[in-house]
Amino acid sequence: MITLRFAAAISLCLSVLALGGCETTTAGGAVGADRSQLMLVSSEQMDQMSAQAYTKLKADASGKGALNQDQAMLQRVRTIAGRLEPQTKTFRPEAPGWKWEVNVITSNELNAFCMPGGKIMVYSGLINQLKLTDDEIAIVLGHEIAHALREHSRNHLSQAMAAQAGIGLGAALLGLGQGSADVAGAGYEALIATRFSRADETEADRIGLELTARAGYDPRAGVTLWQKMISASQGGQPPAFLSSHPTEASRVQQIQALLPTVMPLYDAARRPG
Repeated sequence: MITLRFAAAISLCLSVLALGGCETTTAGGAVGADRSQLMLVSSEQMDQMSAQAYTKLKADASGKGALNQDQAMLQRVRTIAGRLEPQTKTFRPEAPGWKWEVNVITSNELNAFCMPGGKIMVYSGLINQLKLTDDEIAIVLGHEIAHALREHSRNHLSQAMAAQAGIGLGAALLGLGQGSADVAGAGYEALIATRFSRADETEADRIGLELTARAGYDPRAGVTLWQKMISASQGGQPPAFLSSHPTEASRVQQIQALLPTVMPLYDAARRPG
């Protein structure tokens, strides 16, 4: 028999859904990426969880002597991110004003991500092992920033709430008696270990390519980046950066199909004045 508490939780979740849980959080840009998403968690909650998770990640890396050890690489990544950040206004007018932060962890892991609110982390192995150019780094960062712009993590947590109404995660995120530590813990796991859907990844590719072009980085680097990724994943475990992503071949095809749309943006960004 369903308990009254469980029934009440389900009722509350359904009420939230009925009040407008689906929304579009970004403009479509030139590449057209503006589908509606389920959003039961507020942006403020996500930003708070992101800040807590990012602080913990930095503390853990610092304790291992792995945070921002290569100052030249750190400056390189921050410079590229600094050119991408203002372009986020195309998709979200408020995004350039986020509390952006960019750090680098020394690790052989091929990975990078951007948490909600603009918290970016890059692993040195991604740059060193793949010998990435600035344009290719911009493709990576643009893709990860796109996840934050589209609030894919917020959407995933909202889906979890809808699916798990009445049990710990949904109750905690809705403020139904669980402590803030539970919320922070759930947020940390979700934000650090997120494996986005293929639809999310395709969307992030599209938005990221436009961000890259608008920032004056060559979007054709998307093709060379994924060619390097294909080589890195052959004969072994795919890099973390590729986990659950669309197939590499289809990704290259999508980038090539989008080049006629984004190349004029790149050319405009490079023109003086």
